[in-house]
Amino acid sequence: MHTIFRWTTALILALGMAVSAHADDTAAQIRRYASDHRMLVLGEFHGTRETPLLVRQLVDDYSRDGSPVLLALELPRGENPTLRDYLAFDGGAQARERLHGRAFWTVHDDQHDGRRSRDMLALIEDLRALKAQGRVIDVVGYDVDNNDGSNQVRDDRMAAELRRLYRRVPDGARMLVLTGNVHAMLQRPAYAPPEMQKRPMASLLRDLDIYSVRLGALRGHAWGCAGTCMARSIPEQVARGPRVDTYVGRQYDLWLWMPELSVGTLVNP
Repeated sequence: MHTIFRWTTALILALGMAVSAHADDTAAQIRRYASDHRMLVLGEFHGTRETPLLVRQLVDDYSRDGSPVLLALELPRGENPTLRDYLAFDGGAQARERLHGRAFWTVHDDQHDGRRSRDMLALIEDLRALKAQGRVIDVVGYDVDNNDGSNQVRDDRMAAELRRLYRRVPDGARMLVLTGNVHAMLQRPAYAPPEMQKRPMASLLRDLDIYSVRLGALRGHAWGCAGTCMARSIPEQVARGPRVDTYVGRQYDLWLWMPELSVGTLVNP
């Protein structure tokens, strides 16, 4: 029994180290291609284990020399006072309870769209710890109430909020935006379904110093909603390197394929 336990523990540690190494490699590629762009938009599959680790690595890398970093997450703006308080204090049990107990985080499986996971909460905690060490890091939500149900109205409002935040970012700072991959599009593709917004969020920000990255994977699963919210497989791809697009009608500036994505641990009440 002890031997099995040691093997299991070693496997878990090895998998964790592999995921961390992939995040570091992908972060290095993003930093190479994004260069000095001040607003970096990451278009993700929601609800994975790997993407929060990648974002953590990017914030760590960009803030290591003392440069300010603002991380904008696809969370409601109403979460910002709680986020601000959590980042400012010690991350103790009471602070965690206040953050984790918010209505946004306490939904059931059939309501999950993948933005709520223990992996995202772990990301916030990791950034709190980095901030406590003296890093100049802030985390904010930029999502907005959208009572009319219109995809376009929501993207318009989120773009306006990101524009407002961008204007407040000091010179030399970096703004990272984590969002769903449709919101990260610089232009609506010709094959888009009729219900998709005509002007995705990132397309409304092209006059800013923006760089849009599509985070894909060669294989794996993510948590998605298409009628029903559930774990969904990602179409398997052949191994490929980064793809840079520069033509006017491009959807993204950079396409990256991580080795594999896996469904994160959902937060349930």
